[in-house]
Amino acid sequence: MSGRVVRAYAALGDSFTAGRDSIDAERWADLLAAGMRRVNPELRYENLAVDGATSAEVLEGQVEPALALEPDFVTVICGANDVLLSTRPDVAGYEERIDAILRRLREGLPEAMLVTATAPEGWHFMDLRPRTEKRLIDATTDLNGLTRAAAERYGVLCLPVAGHPALRDPATFSADGLHPSTAGHQTVARESAIVLGEHFGIDFDMEG
Repeated sequence: MSGRVVRAYAALGDSFTAGRDSIDAERWADLLAAGMRRVNPELRYENLAVDGATSAEVLEGQVEPALALEPDFVTVICGANDVLLSTRPDVAGYEERIDAILRRLREGLPEAMLVTATAPEGWHFMDLRPRTEKRLIDATTDLNGLTRAAAERYGVLCLPVAGHPALRDPATFSADGLHPSTAGHQTVARESAIVLGEHFGIDFDMEG
């Protein structure tokens, strides 16, 4: 191995990272950490994500514990619950919160590799009324634009989840049509490792 070795990884976010309908060992962040640990057995890893967390809860409850870990690699993916759990998504509030999350992480970890991601802009396996679906798509599209802009401001890699072909594969989703299945977590981990290897030069062993 001749690439970059991660010594500490903090994963922040909601159920996408915390996992739902999957055991702990199957979460994509855990799989990613396992691939890092095969390269560096001394890797320190904490999955701080909470099922159902909004961006406000990530900002208030996860950022400081992440900073305390002093990680050199951080993933923070949130915002979907700001849309899904509200009939009137607070897009302006999300803009302030995602900026604060990424700014605080960048200020506290100036040399760290920081990663976020867009959210799906459509749900092919959920039974949604047309007006509800349009509201969710419009709000998520707006949030994704804000996520990309904040990521660019703070030098954060933004993974392009929105529009990914796997979002049209039912095997990627759990029975609720929203959360990743075991296969979905495996896909996220595998493809994220490829992008992270190319962008940051991180060494992974995802085959163990």
